[in-house]
Amino acid sequence: MSIHDCSDDAARSADSAFSGRSAPRTVVMKFGGTSVKDLERIRIVAEKVRKERAKGQRVAVVVSAMSGVTNQMVDYCRTLNAQADPAEYDAVVASGEQVTSGLLAIALGALGVPARSFQGWQIPLLTDEMHGCAAIENVDGTALRQCMDQGIVPVIAGFQGVDAKGRIATLGRGGSDTSAVALAAAIKADQCDIYTDVDGIYTTDPRIVKQARRLEQITYEEMLELASVGAKVLQTRSVGLAMREKVHVRVLSSFVETDENSGTIVVDEDESVEKKLVTGIAYSMDDAKITIRQVPDEPGIAARIFEPLSAAGLNVDMIVQSIGADRSTNMTFTVSKGDEDRACQILEEMRPEIGYGDLNTSKNVAKISVVGVGMRSNTGVATTMFRTLAEKGINLQVISTSEIKISVLIDAEYMELAMRALHTAYGLDAAEGAGA
Repeated sequence: MSIHDCSDDAARSADSAFSGRSAPRTVVMKFGGTSVKDLERIRIVAEKVRKERAKGQRVAVVVSAMSGVTNQMVDYCRTLNAQADPAEYDAVVASGEQVTSGLLAIALGALGVPARSFQGWQIPLLTDEMHGCAAIENVDGTALRQCMDQGIVPVIAGFQGVDAKGRIATLGRGGSDTSAVALAAAIKADQCDIYTDVDGIYTTDPRIVKQARRLEQITYEEMLELASVGAKVLQTRSVGLAMREKVHVRVLSSFVETDENSGTIVVDEDESVEKKLVTGIAYSMDDAKITIRQVPDEPGIAARIFEPLSAAGLNVDMIVQSIGADRSTNMTFTVSKGDEDRACQILEEMRPEIGYGDLNTSKNVAKISVVGVGMRSNTGVATTMFRTLAEKGINLQVISTSEIKISVLIDAEYMELAMRALHTAYGLDAAEGAGA
């Protein structure tokens, strides 16, 4: 993906300006749906933008639709036609951000702050033609820079862009985060602040573990892993883009007063001050487990099973294979709960070709994941996890690992017990402080 300012002069000027610390900082402020859910909240957001600008900073703002509006637009589309043209569907569901960007520009004007709204096509933020989950292909930062050069705050509708045919294309759920990071990269912003309903990124979900602590820093890789296994603070695509474009992202609350020490900064591993053994623990209740038994033990059998699932757009996550006494194989893997029926249908169609025995499924599972860059250079993380869960009488059904992550599948009823036990075992409890 190319993210750039088409004006070479502007780019050189910006590079020169940001190399000196006397130049004003450029900050992208992104506000989610709960932050702009009504007119009173929009006035509060406008005041936050005014204060940021009063510090002498250049500010661009990205907004989501007001809370609940996108869901209402989706319901309208589905009620009229469950198989609606994806391009028309996007034209409807993107309208919420258009309203919010205009309202916030009006609210800023009421505070004496010059502002103008931008839709994705006006920037332009160019995407591919995968309506509903479009990928960003190019962002031109020229218009936004010119706007800020004139002392005007650009207020940009997130979640949307325009494809090569000139049609509105949306970026999928949470796409405003991705919009904000892409725009921050395009205008060479010093930082992208994501304002949400939580005051930062925590060691785990504080609703489940009361001893969870807010992190001051987390690496891109750690945040990417946590987001991919269930943490819902940031959209996975936005984190991957921030890591690729080296955009500093800060997560903070729009519901409290903030300063430069508020929230959590997502940075490159080389910039991380402290590398903990385990940084965070995440969970997911969105998985279904599928087991096919008595699969012939022969070369290529795994490819024959998983290729049709992949071709159908189904994401297979955790996989474990075991060899039975009769030289057959049992294959267990997970898919999202929403994909379970489709996966089973495909597997049933393949039964005559593959010749497997039973097919069993379960939605009564939870995935627990521990994440930390410190795993690269330290041993014993898995041992601590397995021992801790064994002491609580929790059986492990499936295990998967990466360089900085270990995930296990357990019975759903033990999810909260496992989260609290592991949080303590890895020294993450607030009363004990960080540690390994």
